[in-house]
Amino acid sequence: MIRDFDKLSDTETELMLKAPFLVCILIAGADGNIDKKEIKGAISFAEKKHKRAGVLSAFFKELSQDFEDKLKILIQSYPYESTQRSPLIVAELSELNKLWSKIPAGFANEYYASLKDIAEGIASSSGGVLGLKSIDSEEAKFIKLGMIQNPQVS
Repeated sequence: MIRDFDKLSDTETELMLKAPFLVCILIAGADGNIDKKEIKGAISFAEKKHKRAGVLSAFFKELSQDFEDKLKILIQSYPYESTQRSPLIVAELSELNKLWSKIPAGFANEYYASLKDIAEGIASSSGGVLGLKSIDSEEAKFIKLGMIQNPQVS
């Protein structure tokens, strides 16, 4: 169990653990197609982040265990069509805003920054000319994760 989640209910803890996957699905699937390159990019990012994440090290250690399997299972639990899937994910991610005051500020800030990093990493992992760091217009709609407030501001 992650110490910083002590004040969270089981449902809230589940959301905190699920949110990085939701960001992966939202950004990778924004164009209607979640490709293997984007999933591999997400997996690689989570593993690298785990190795150098100070405040979030326990979180990323738990997150990176069976990452690919967890992501695939979660993808299957949402509608196939991005027009139906994206609003559901946006609504779920917006629930994080209610949790910032329940977790330590340092953890909340690092967690928020890592979600933004995940979004940018996935968006630039696929597409463009020869796959060179291009973000398509559908991904651009979500990349800033506007549904999640910066915990430093809230």
